[in-house]
Amino acid sequence: MCGITGWVSFDRDLTTEAAALDAMTETMACRGPDDRGVWSEGPAALGHRRLAIIDLPGGRQPMSVPTPEGTVAMVYSGEAYNFTELRRELTDRGHRFTTDSDTEVVLHGYLEWGDAVAERLNGMYAFAVWDGRHDKLVMIRDRMGIKPFYYYRTPDGVLFGSEPKAILANPLARPRVTLDGLRELFVMIKTPGHAVWDGMAEVEPGTVVTVDRSGLSTRVYWRLETRPHTDDRDTTIATVRSLLDDIVRRQLVSDVPRCTLLSGGLDSSAMTALAARQLAAHGEKVRSFAVDFAGQADNFVADELRGTPDTPFVHDVARLAGTAHQDIVLDSDALSDPGVRERVIRARDLPSGLGDLDSSLLLLFRAIREQSTVALSGESADEVFGGYLQFFDEEARHADTFPWLATMNRHFGEDADVVRADIAKALDLEGYVADGYHTAVAGIDRLDGESDFEYRMRRMSHLHLTRFVRMLLDRKDRMSMAVGLEVRVPFCDHRLVEYVYNTPWALKSFDGREKSLLREATADLLPKSVYDRVKSPYPSTQDPGYARALQEQTKELLARPSHPVFDLLDRDRVRAASERDTPVSTQAARRGLERTLDLAGWLDLYAPELVLG
Repeated sequence: MCGITGWVSFDRDLTTEAAALDAMTETMACRGPDDRGVWSEGPAALGHRRLAIIDLPGGRQPMSVPTPEGTVAMVYSGEAYNFTELRRELTDRGHRFTTDSDTEVVLHGYLEWGDAVAERLNGMYAFAVWDGRHDKLVMIRDRMGIKPFYYYRTPDGVLFGSEPKAILANPLARPRVTLDGLRELFVMIKTPGHAVWDGMAEVEPGTVVTVDRSGLSTRVYWRLETRPHTDDRDTTIATVRSLLDDIVRRQLVSDVPRCTLLSGGLDSSAMTALAARQLAAHGEKVRSFAVDFAGQADNFVADELRGTPDTPFVHDVARLAGTAHQDIVLDSDALSDPGVRERVIRARDLPSGLGDLDSSLLLLFRAIREQSTVALSGESADEVFGGYLQFFDEEARHADTFPWLATMNRHFGEDADVVRADIAKALDLEGYVADGYHTAVAGIDRLDGESDFEYRMRRMSHLHLTRFVRMLLDRKDRMSMAVGLEVRVPFCDHRLVEYVYNTPWALKSFDGREKSLLREATADLLPKSVYDRVKSPYPSTQDPGYARALQEQTKELLARPSHPVFDLLDRDRVRAASERDTPVSTQAARRGLERTLDLAGWLDLYAPELVLG
């Protein structure tokens, strides 16, 4: 796992631009604390920061291979879980390797198959290849968008990086945000390819982007496709279990300490139990970590989203699976620390407005990093197997919008509540969401004979797997890599995603509950408490002290009336939120405060040029 960056300029010799390349590379230091490397030749320059996971001494980057026609050089971030099989195949084809790293396998895979190497990879990855034989840059991103990848077109080439901050470190990139970028900040949708910063774009998941002297072109090598599912229930359950066994086995491979993230929900419990069983066969014990909040287990108050605290279920799993478990307990002082908020904003390059959901994740990962370098997560199982409340909510099922938006406001509050009326009118978020939704569903194919209900549920699944999950994957990547922790996501394996996506909803919920297939596929590994537990989202603190701290910080901000945040937000609404006599402890009640503080911090740190007309 690493941070990558680079610059291609067909009108200049980039070997003279070392300072700019160094600046871009150093923004990725947190993603790769173990090593750094740069490479340049003619119109191309590549930078790399390394987090060493596989072949610690041999995987240095940028990695290059000289050929009679020109040098082929690569910077790579991620993991190819099938690199051992690919290495054997390439060896049989005459390739010779000098390291044991997956990076070298991917590079030689490109030499053998060109950008079609992407179709052969199983993993999470974002990599760029400068092909000096043809003077072109090839950028490739994994199928699900697990690893981030951005680029910025220039008059004579392109800048790229794992994160926007790498691109913005180059003087050619202008830190500018238009209304279209702000729209992405104020609604919980993820428009494919959108990067918020004007002129910047994402390499979309499952896509190859090629830049040469004639311009830029894209090729989609993978998309979520509709296919018939002919397996019966027992076969489907057995197939899911077989896939999970193989996926977890592959993703446990590491030359550094690894662990699991355990929340006590079905997803992380199943993944942890599978990992524990596999490691036990080799005489090892899996480490597991969970986040908790001081006093929450004793003072927990159930609400619509969370009916039970996580901790008792976490401990049930840890006991049954025999993990070496540790709870990471956070207090409100840590969660509300402005320094932590700043680190979150710098990690994400954007103001998320998610408050303790982000700060607690960052603090959890920071504590884990002291003991492990790789963690397995249950992320995306809800999208794959149908675990969210909206999958069972009639309003969301029939809504002519993104299903999570149909019910989200009653749980999390209106995201635009504190936005100035003139800005809200200019943003037209309702129209933006409507346009995005109709674009998103336009390409979802329907099976011949598929019922209206099954097609409706297919569309819900597709939207979650191609839009919603990408927001969560980006959040997890940024928070983990901000502390140099690699988080792997077994449920994002494209084989599992393709198989379960095409399983009819009647099979996905055959017992009337969420994630029926996952529950039955791993039933032999789960404590009864977890087997019977209802879906509960990522935890949030209920401590009123956290809300009070947010109010005090907001009052300090209000004492700075000229702050640019008030060019976007309504000062009176912000003041009202900061002066509630009894600050309630729900996420919905805190939403406006979180949004205000994050936006203000982002404007302070990045000083973006806002174009509001």
